[in-house]
Amino acid sequence: MSTRIQIAVDCTDPHRLVRFWANAMGYEIEHGEEQVRDLLDGGIVTADDVVTVDGRLAWRTGAACSDPDQIGPRLYFQLVPEEKAVKNRWHLDLRIGEERRAAEIERLIALGATRLWDGQQGPHTWVTMADPEENEFCVS
Repeated sequence: MSTRIQIAVDCTDPHRLVRFWANAMGYEIEHGEEQVRDLLDGGIVTADDVVTVDGRLAWRTGAACSDPDQIGPRLYFQLVPEEKAVKNRWHLDLRIGEERRAAEIERLIALGATRLWDGQQGPHTWVTMADPEENEFCVS
């Protein structure tokens, strides 16, 4: 039996980051509007618990996206009060391939990423980037 994983990311704007990462990864944003509306209408949650994003009700404190093929891990972005303060202790490594890397980097920059530096270890090369909230990731 394999274990399914979810990668949870602390952030200050979960809906901005879920849009970025869904586009970056080819994932689909999970829209739970029906569940949110049912809980709101039932008095289980209040208007303070929800926001409207792109015309849909959503949870204020979190947003998720997932692989449409259900192969990659689910990404969950959760609201925290503090800004990112130091370099990540771990990061995602997008393995694109050298032949597609330059075009992918430009696409990610257009989505809101920042190119930080180029790296190399022996024959292996990569580009370290940051998402819109400065979480580092690599494109190799």
